[in-house]
Amino acid sequence: MRNFLRILPLAALLAGAASSAQAQVELNFWDQVWGPGSYSQRAQQLVDDFNKSQDDIHVTYRSVPWANWYETYVTAIASGSAPDISTGAGFQAVQFYSMDAIYPVDDLVKEMEADGSAKDFAPGTLEAMKYDGHYVALPWAIDLRALFYRKDVLEAAGQKVPTNWDEFLAVSKAVTKDGIYGVVSSGDATGMHWILSAMINNGGGLFDADKKPNLTGEKSLAALNFLSSFATEKVLNPASAGYTNDDALGSFNAGKAAFYLSSPSTADQAGKEKDKVGVAPPLTSTSGEKGTIGWINNIMVYKQTEHPEETLKFLRWWSENQKVLWTEGKAGGIPARVSFQQDPYFTENDQVSFVIKNYLPIVKPMSATAGGTFPQLNEIDGDGFMMSLVQKLWQGQPAGEVVTPAQDHLQEIMEQ
Repeated sequence: MRNFLRILPLAALLAGAASSAQAQVELNFWDQVWGPGSYSQRAQQLVDDFNKSQDDIHVTYRSVPWANWYETYVTAIASGSAPDISTGAGFQAVQFYSMDAIYPVDDLVKEMEADGSAKDFAPGTLEAMKYDGHYVALPWAIDLRALFYRKDVLEAAGQKVPTNWDEFLAVSKAVTKDGIYGVVSSGDATGMHWILSAMINNGGGLFDADKKPNLTGEKSLAALNFLSSFATEKVLNPASAGYTNDDALGSFNAGKAAFYLSSPSTADQAGKEKDKVGVAPPLTSTSGEKGTIGWINNIMVYKQTEHPEETLKFLRWWSENQKVLWTEGKAGGIPARVSFQQDPYFTENDQVSFVIKNYLPIVKPMSATAGGTFPQLNEIDGDGFMMSLVQKLWQGQPAGEVVTPAQDHLQEIMEQ
């Protein structure tokens, strides 16, 4: 009997431990690939850090490739297997909210406003997450496109950094020889960003002021003609239409092209060649305007979660502790938190600090010419029709001919 009594407390402890383990909440976190391989590795480590920091919640991390990312989420939502929380492209939360798939984070925002921490978000970024009277996500990164150049390529050809479209083409022609091209790009999403950036740069865009598709508008079409001229003037690497972003970046890092449009952290991916990479000032277009495309990437909670309170707790922790995704994971884009932007990783990085100072003030979203935000933007962002368009432009096909199918497809999306 005495031995039994000795064993009983231990059994009770074990039962209590088992009960505690069973009570631990399990969350699934999906995260797109926001940088090189080091990004997803550091993100996984950050999730591990959260799991070790407390015993109530266990988060499982899944890295979601950009290939078919839109279909991945839509399929998961439709099948009832959406994650509890995910990062997402600039308009992902808005569209999925319109599908009744997003759990608003109003209570978390109210909590952060009350304790003052919401002030750390860069001006306009938190409000950009508001749709239909609700905060549908928290902002975490400002992604934009900037024009990078190889200092050594320009110097070898005796060229200065261009400041407008005409100078850009002239410099590109001057450096194109002996296997080196003025421009290298790709036929995937990164190449597509040339379309959005050039149209905004020229004062145009996907839509007119009435939110009607406007790819064929005067300023938008002029921008597409400008892009098509890269091929017709033979300053574009002819393989660009079939290149992936990794192919184009590899060519640029190897010094085989003078110009490359990409994210703020591009120079950091050049390895030993980083000091040879510069950032061109925002170009002035033929209409006399400046501008580039940008997105406020977000992190959202899904309505299918069985644990909204715990998910919001993790969301706040992640938002406050993710600086390492840049400083160690080499994430692209610029943090939405001002305190992160002030870290020496950014302020002492010549290329990134130049982007923050010169490009961030002129960034505009895809919906700039229409105003506001609306659910169709996420489908437009994830649909492949603009990739098809840029591939045709990189092949030198006339913009006036190839833009019509894209305009028609954009109209179809807006009418859904």
